Amino acid sequence: MVAKNRKQAGKTPATQTDRERSPLVPPHGKSNVRRPGRESKAFPGAHLNGLSSVKQKLGLTPSALLKLGSFLFLAGLSGYLHWYHLSHLFENDRHFSHLSNLEKEMAFRTEMGLYYSYYKIIIEAPSFLDGLHMIMNDRLTEHPLVINTLKRFNLYPEVVLASWYRMYTGIMGYFGVPTKMCWSINRGEGLSPVDSCEGLGDPAYFYVTCVFLLNGVMMSLFFIYGAYLSGSRLGGIVTILCFFFNHGESTRVMWTPPLRESFAYPFLVLQMLLLTYILRTRSPSRTALVALGISNVCFMLPWQFAQFVLLTQVASLFASYILGYLAGAKMQSILVTHMITLGVCFILMFGNSMLLTSFYASSLISIWVIIALRDRFAQIFKPGIIIWVMQGLAWVGSTVLLKFVLSTILGASDDAHISGLIKSKFTSYKDFHTMMYTCAAEFDFIEFETPLRYLKTLLLPVNFLILALIAGRIFKDIIRTLRHEEKASVKTEDDEAAAGSEIVAKGELVYHSLQLLAFALLAILIMRLKLFLTPHMCIMGSLLCSRQLFGWIRERLKHQSVVLAVIAMMAVQGVANLQAQWAIIGEFSNLPQEELLDWIQENTRPDSVFAGAMPTMASVKLSTGRPIVNHPHYEDSGLRERTKLVYSMYSRMSGEAVKKNLMKLGVDYFILEDSWCTRRTRPGCSMPEIWDIEDPQNVGKIPLCTHMSRSSRPHFTTVFSNDIYKVLKVPKDHR
Repeated sequence: MVAKNRKQAGKTPATQTDRERSPLVPPHGKSNVRRPGRESKAFPGAHLNGLSSVKQKLGLTPSALLKLGSFLFLAGLSGYLHWYHLSHLFENDRHFSHLSNLEKEMAFRTEMGLYYSYYKIIIEAPSFLDGLHMIMNDRLTEHPLVINTLKRFNLYPEVVLASWYRMYTGIMGYFGVPTKMCWSINRGEGLSPVDSCEGLGDPAYFYVTCVFLLNGVMMSLFFIYGAYLSGSRLGGIVTILCFFFNHGESTRVMWTPPLRESFAYPFLVLQMLLLTYILRTRSPSRTALVALGISNVCFMLPWQFAQFVLLTQVASLFASYILGYLAGAKMQSILVTHMITLGVCFILMFGNSMLLTSFYASSLISIWVIIALRDRFAQIFKPGIIIWVMQGLAWVGSTVLLKFVLSTILGASDDAHISGLIKSKFTSYKDFHTMMYTCAAEFDFIEFETPLRYLKTLLLPVNFLILALIAGRIFKDIIRTLRHEEKASVKTEDDEAAAGSEIVAKGELVYHSLQLLAFALLAILIMRLKLFLTPHMCIMGSLLCSRQLFGWIRERLKHQSVVLAVIAMMAVQGVANLQAQWAIIGEFSNLPQEELLDWIQENTRPDSVFAGAMPTMASVKLSTGRPIVNHPHYEDSGLRERTKLVYSMYSRMSGEAVKKNLMKLGVDYFILEDSWCTRRTRPGCSMPEIWDIEDPQNVGKIPLCTHMSRSSRPHFTTVFSNDIYKVLKVPKDHR
């Protein structure tokens, strides 16, 4: 049992098409225009106020206002339930409210600890600007280099949250309002008590609360998205239920709040909702395109992998254009919006070359040029399948060529590991950095159990049905188009505009289907990316309620009854999945690492330099403030080479060679973990086996880490050890 004793709190520092689909707009035959004097007859001498004023300003009938109110209520309820769900799963898993500050920091493992450390730097700095200067001139993360971490690590979320935390604690402190409650926690088992604080005045609590609130808002957006796409509030409910029933496959924010996707993905949901509106609208306004651009920026700034997701989006839109479901002018407007936002992100990321040398950037340019030359394509190639294939080949060829030209000109190689990772998926190619990814389960191919889980909640069958219906319509349109090509071989812009609302309506369905297939391909190749696939499958599930797809079920009541029956069948496994999540009860504890960090604080100089396993280095930097030479953010080519030198400790090289590697990096202490020497996720994936690919001449020898676990002499000196960690002192080069 944990005893919790109260302690004194610390100091608080509309178009026609839109009208036909929107669940919020009154149906035809009901006028929104009020006759002069009508209100005065009903309420003689009364001024418009309250509900009547709202109705007049919005131009809504009472029934439409009721629909709007219920719609907003359901959206807000969805967001609240998701925030509550996430918060309680996180608390149940770690007993976060009972952890000391050090334990809370240790709970943010690997990349999470690295990102959180910069938030900590800013809130502990004398001023916000001082903290910002410190992270933009960082000397601790890659000793002895001075790097701009805001440029390298997509740290805008930490900057924003730190500024909010400083403002919040400053305002509350000014008015004397307590912001946290602190307790003395008796941990038992002969361990010393620790102080634990909860409330928004606690930095870690403030951080995770903001993350969970953002993802609560995301769920509200999912409801709006599902309702808008399907044209029914019931569609929004289906989306939310599908997400909750498949929650473990849809997100991991409840286990890993500081990861970049926790901040970025909600803005992708907003971006795709806005894109759906633009696709549905015959002539999108500049305001809609600006909103799309802002959501693009908010999605790209927090996450280095956002560019790959947007690449699949642009590819899906281009395929829709090729098939004739998206007008060239609208496609170019969307492309220009993407280009502008990419430029804005490039500036805000202080000229991060990885953005300009990405396949995404090259794809934007190549597609824009292909669309600009569409008349020339029509003159050279026969209409129909041939011109479609040639446009696709032109896109692939020009994108790849432009990407490698830009990479050569700018001398960028930070994303070379991505090419190696993709290459390894289709060939027998292996190297050290590729194996570091593919030996981790989340970067392996999708596990067979995942589609089985989709099958049990009926998410997979529902999506197959919807895709089959959309594919059938696309196939009919293609056949009809090919039959009419002989009559009109050149398609002008006026012809595109005259295609009618039917093509505009189908265009959004075609895009969402292609986007689903793109996400499915990503998830099959890299299991971690199922976090894009599952939510999009939930969005597509809303189309069960679409009259556009299921209008052949004549009676609306009968259609809704079928949907409710499907939901009931989904709930059988879905509720069991939720109960399994709620049953997860744990308490975070890592005494060996706590001993290690305490020893470092008390027995090493503040400028002592550390090296070791990437996850441990993040914790060392966060909790002790000591300089490190490697860390878990593996996207930089220079950092990958540094990590390779550090990990030579787990190779079969001689102790002398490894010592020279560490001395070259200026390392004072190496933290050895025996588990890294013996751990093996599958055959060929232990660290010594990975090193055998790079160092074949030493194959068969006993790994150096095995020798070090027995005795560190004569090359190193053991200065600390416990059951998990051994700290080796690296001798200085006195030459």
